[in-house]
Amino acid sequence: MRRNRRTKAALARRLRVSRSSLYYISKKLPKDWALKKRIEAVMTEHPGYGSPRIALTLRRNRKAVVRVMKMFGLTAYRRRGKRPRKKGYARGDYPNLLKTITPSHPHHVWVADFTYIPYRGKFLYLATVMDVVTREIVGMAVQTRHGAMLVCQALFAAVAQHRRPAIFHSDNGREYGSRVFVRALRELGIHISRSAKSSPWENGYQESFYSQFKVDLGDPERFTNVGELVYEIYRLIWEYNHVRIHSALRMPPLRFAEQCKLIVEKVS
Repeated sequence: MRRNRRTKAALARRLRVSRSSLYYISKKLPKDWALKKRIEAVMTEHPGYGSPRIALTLRRNRKAVVRVMKMFGLTAYRRRGKRPRKKGYARGDYPNLLKTITPSHPHHVWVADFTYIPYRGKFLYLATVMDVVTREIVGMAVQTRHGAMLVCQALFAAVAQHRRPAIFHSDNGREYGSRVFVRALRELGIHISRSAKSSPWENGYQESFYSQFKVDLGDPERFTNVGELVYEIYRLIWEYNHVRIHSALRMPPLRFAEQCKLIVEKVS
């Protein structure tokens, strides 16, 4: 008995997208990911190299190098002053799994980071969790202090609404290395992946997101109280997921996530 399967042309018409966009994950991503790994290899050996010298080293067209660096948030390392660390913190030794694994579907790999937002002589701290394939912010938390509870709250917000990922990637900050956070990941059955020391490009997704987020947020001092600022933070992330067109996806992350879901359901 012949199976009733839609053609890709019919599926594209139903989704209101071009037929070529149905191949975005299966063909485009692996090629870009392969170039990304070659770029990271050059940056590991020469942390200060920007796109011109990377393109020369790889003997690739600079436009292609710039496009992939922008897509994955890869930027040259700029040396900064050392930050003091609390004594008694024991960092675990976890490899960067993204060097050998290519994210292939939604909720395969999540990446995480946090940033600070100055407000009236103090700081608010925003932690986010992003899906690598869809670029959706799947979890977030805002607190007046940064620590294990901040990143745990963002993680729990993500797993409460989404399927657990296979891999969770972050930098080697003490928040992500805390015993309570590592224990949470292990009990959830999630593999831990970490960026190498002094290699911010290995978590470029979040670096790129926060760079644009702070531009969209503007001057925090314009808000009359913390409540208004927190509301605007949540509103901007909702807009990022639902409305704002992501340059790498050519559509908002949630729309891309829904498209991925429909494609899997229809062609499987």
